[in-house]
This record gives sequence, C-alpha cells and structure tokens, in this order.
Amino acid sequence: MTEMTRAEHLAWCKQRAHDELEHGNGTEAIGNAWASMASDLTKHPETETHAAIGLGMVMVMVGKLSTKPEMAKFIDGFN
Repeated sequence: MTEMTRAEHLAWCKQRAHDELEHGNGTEAIGNAWASMASDLTKHPETETHAAIGLGMVMVMVGKLSTKPEMAKFIDGFN
C-alpha cells in the first residue's frame, strides 16, 4: 500500500470533515466534523501534530466554531 502524501492526506481529512458537516444537523454536525478532522489529522506522520488540532479544540470550546459556516471556513483555512 502506498502512503498518501501530506497534501493528499490533508485533502482527505478536509473532505471527510465536510461530509460530516454537510450530512449532520446542528451542533452535532459541527462536533462530528471537528472530531473527524482532529482524528484524521493524527493518522499521518506529517500532520499528526498539526497546530489546527489544538487551535480547533480551543475555538470549539469558546464558541468560535459554533455554526456550520464557521466550521467550514476553519476546515478550509489551513494547510
């Protein structure tokens, strides 16, 4: 099995997070998108300590990622 490049893995993480966000309802969708993104980032050696993991957790906890548009912007806003 060929390992994905960092860019491929990041695109996969983002797509899965967007899928969770789009197919869920309300705050559950936001939480699921966040959990998917954070979990998936840890599955590649070049993203396993990505700054977005900690930053996103703090932003969710203080209510800065409380709407679907805010979460979508966060998902798309880093590389």
